[in-house]
This record gives sequence, structure tokens and C-alpha cells, in this order.
Amino acid sequence: MSIKSMQDLFIHELSDIYSAEKQLAKALPRLSRAADNQELSKAFDKHLEETRGQIERIDQVVDQLDLRLKRMKCQGMEGLVDEAREIIETIPQGALRDAALIAGAQKAEHYEIASYGTLCALAKQLGHQDAAKLLSQTLEEEKATDKRLTELAEQGANQEAAQASRGGERHAAASEARH
Repeated sequence: MSIKSMQDLFIHELSDIYSAEKQLAKALPRLSRAADNQELSKAFDKHLEETRGQIERIDQVVDQLDLRLKRMKCQGMEGLVDEAREIIETIPQGALRDAALIAGAQKAEHYEIASYGTLCALAKQLGHQDAAKLLSQTLEEEKATDKRLTELAEQGANQEAAQASRGGERHAAASEARH
């Protein structure tokens, strides 16, 4: 389907975020298991429940407006999920991995915030007020999740990772000095 109207653009963007949410719903349990910090793990679990609700809201929008979403894969979220997988595979469990997981999760949140902001504006422009309200509710949840991730980073994860890194650097330097 080519995009020739605002309605086409709305459907395209809605299809894209629907795919993104589905991909994120599959990735969040793995992120939760990979987190060392229990508060971070709980934040991922909470966001999984929110994500399921957000998918339901998109379904509501589709039903309300009698739309057909396009079958597509969100390339942006696919890349972000791949980055998270790489973090899990390459950084040992601990504070540094947690800091990297938070950074990656915030990239995903910012993608979603941009997407839902656009969808809200398009819905309003098209006169889809009920859809705009549902999408705005999701936008606010995404902003709250981003804020919570920032708090987790600032309240410990980043400091713990920095301290662990400095300790590792001192250990490596001492080891080199002996040789």
C-alpha cells in the first residue's frame, strides 16, 4: 500500500507501532531475566503488562475506526531488540549490564514516545478524537516508563557500573604493573 493521504500515513504509523509493541512484548521477559538489579527487573515486568495493554488499545483504535493494519515489521524496534540481545550476550551480568540495559530500554521508549506523539497529532488532524485519547494514554505511559528508567539509572545503576568499572581498571592496572 502506498501512502497517498494522511489516513494512509496514520494507518502506516499505527501498523509500525503495533509491530514495535509486539516485538517489545517478546523481548521484555528476556530483559527482565538479564537484569541484576531487582528494581530494574520489576520495571521491565511492569512495562510488559503496560505493553500488553497498549497493544489492546491499538486494537481498540483499529476496531473503532474500522481499519486494517498493514502486515509489516518495525525495523526500528527490530534494531533496538537486536542491540539489547547483544548487550545480554556481550556484557557480563552485573551493574554495567544493567546500565547498558537501561540505556537500550530508553532508546526504545524514545522511539515509542516519538511514534505515539506523531499518532496523536495525526489522529487529531483526522478528527479521530477517541483514537487520539487512547493513543495519548499510551504516550503518557511511555513517558512515565522513560522517567522511571532515568530514576533507576540515576539512583544507582550508573554509579554502581562506574564504581565497578573503576575497580576493574585499578585491578587491571595493578596486574599490568606486576608483569
